[in-house]
Amino acid sequence: MAKIDKRQYSKKEWFEIREKRRIQKMQKKLSRIPTANPVKQSNQIAFVLGNGTSRQGINLEEISKIGKVYACNAVYRTFAPDYLVAVDVKMILEINKHGYQRNHEVWTNPNRAYDRMTGFRFFQPSKGWSSGPTALWLASQHVYEKIYILGFDFKGLGDGSQFNNLYADTPNYKKSTDGATFFGNWMRQTSSVIKQNTNINYVRVITPDNYNPDELNNFRNYSVCSKDDFKKIFELS
Repeated sequence: MAKIDKRQYSKKEWFEIREKRRIQKMQKKLSRIPTANPVKQSNQIAFVLGNGTSRQGINLEEISKIGKVYACNAVYRTFAPDYLVAVDVKMILEINKHGYQRNHEVWTNPNRAYDRMTGFRFFQPSKGWSSGPTALWLASQHVYEKIYILGFDFKGLGDGSQFNNLYADTPNYKKSTDGATFFGNWMRQTSSVIKQNTNINYVRVITPDNYNPDELNNFRNYSVCSKDDFKKIFELS
């Protein structure tokens, strides 16, 4: 590829150009590898999905063709990620009822409520964290060059007081009219992962109304990207 003078572009434009060129380079490299099956994903990029409403409209099937997908809880109802993380007892019981873990990789913490159930993979020792940060931790253990974080909204909807989750009003979730879930632990756990993995670049995909905390912005290996720009970078529908 011809060298580009980044001084001709704004920071936002250069970010988009750099990402597209890197993906094109990776795809060209992979196309030269002899294989009996199509190469599906890059081993340099991963996506970690929380279930905040900010990721609504992102085509999960499309991003699964780009990199590994780590997701949480009820996402399995409509989409099968590469790794599903669920730590809530009621959600594990639901997953077990459907038998999803028999054909897919599901990670959870050890618990007497389901220690006799088969097919689950257990964190040893137990993380004791929320599902989203646990999924981010798991992806980080697999060491990617860059991890995109979607649906980590932290604060509630509206003035921050309403429950913010794509699966509100469905089994094992609160109602959309219920109060927001406290995000302090979620923030602390997410910060811990980013702080401990300085070799990984984390990019949080956000919408204009998302909370953008200083606790994360202070990390040199962390940045944010608008949802619109994210879709442009990966040419998502």
